[in-house]
Amino acid sequence: MSNPREAYGKALAEAARKDPRIWALDADLCRSTMSCHMEREFPYRYVEAGIAEPNMVGMAAGLALCGKIPFASTFAVFMTGRAFDQIRQSICIPRLNVKICGSSAGLSDYGDGSTHQSVEDIAIMRALPNMTVLSPGDARQTGAAVKAAAAWDGPVYLRVTRGELDDLPGDGSFEIGRVYPLTEGRDITILATGSMAGRALCAARILQEAGISALVANVPTIKPLDAAAIHALAARTGRVLTCEEHSVIGGLGSAVAEALATSGIPVHIMGIEDTFGMSSNSELALLEKYRLTWQSIAEKVRTLV
Repeated sequence: MSNPREAYGKALAEAARKDPRIWALDADLCRSTMSCHMEREFPYRYVEAGIAEPNMVGMAAGLALCGKIPFASTFAVFMTGRAFDQIRQSICIPRLNVKICGSSAGLSDYGDGSTHQSVEDIAIMRALPNMTVLSPGDARQTGAAVKAAAAWDGPVYLRVTRGELDDLPGDGSFEIGRVYPLTEGRDITILATGSMAGRALCAARILQEAGISALVANVPTIKPLDAAAIHALAARTGRVLTCEEHSVIGGLGSAVAEALATSGIPVHIMGIEDTFGMSSNSELALLEKYRLTWQSIAEKVRTLV
């Protein structure tokens, strides 16, 4: 298991060593988002904006206009909520080369409750024209996504979870727009993003023992979605289950349903129902409450095949 936040900070500093245009900004949370790696190594390319997310995004837009590649980081719920107007007006409309990191995404900030848990951030960012939306499946892929975002021309929203995640099979490579199959299967296609990719893989292994063959694919790019790849994977089994630690409204499930709308292939969406999060003593307790564990995925699949 590895920590995506740590991977984010280290990859950002590594990218900055190679490209002097890369800057980092944070909103008083650099030791949580791990942009503190930039603060320590490149203090002259690090801006502490304080608890003023809209100002931070405005400064990032200014840096982009000066030819820099700014990475602005804070908790996902604050970034996509408090700074939405600036992201829309100052970054997406002029299509500036700004990278937005939404850290501690989903329910992963389990102790602080609904005010700190982003259950709607993908939906908000996916609706913005010109915005690319990334949700890597593990720490290695998060680090690779940082470098891919730095090389991408235009606005990027990078969703990062707080806790440790199991390492997915493969070399951790990342290409914007690519879908990554993790298993072969004939009974159902499970399309998962972010923290749910590893859980879907665990579910598939248990289901295999019960004679159910699940095709699992990691979908780390929500937008632009590779509709052709999604259609091909769905067609192999004839039924789809999407999994995300996000609202069932507007996230991966919605994107997949849109892509397969005319295919006749049924799409079942697994995520957080139309509700906010809550405070808990552990992340696992929240995942169990909202039925986002690998056991819940396996149970859902059994009802569909």
